Amino acid sequence: MAASDRGLVARLGPLEVDWPRSVGYFGGAALAVGLGIIEAPLGVAIAAVPFVRMLADPRAPRRSRAIGQVFEGAMKPIGSDGEGTVRLSPAAPLPKTVRKGVTR
Repeated sequence: MAASDRGLVARLGPLEVDWPRSVGYFGGAALAVGLGIIEAPLGVAIAAVPFVRMLADPRAPRRSRAIGQVFEGAMKPIGSDGEGTVRLSPAAPLPKTVRKGVTR
């Protein structure tokens, strides 16, 4: 988190929430649905973009990254390239996947 973001970005466990951008992003999607500018399924897809981007995080397990990248590619037309409003904290270690005694 940059020094200029102090007080605007909160850390909640492994997540960082940029409150002003989150209110604008999610509030804008909700307002567009509420005003009938877009349909609810599209609003949900738009709201899911930050969470789908977290699946594709390089520190996530391989399967999660693959699923996240597929959805991220499908969501490119609706803004998956934008700056994250909710993101994994760079300092937060992700849990390792353990299968049959092998740590990945």
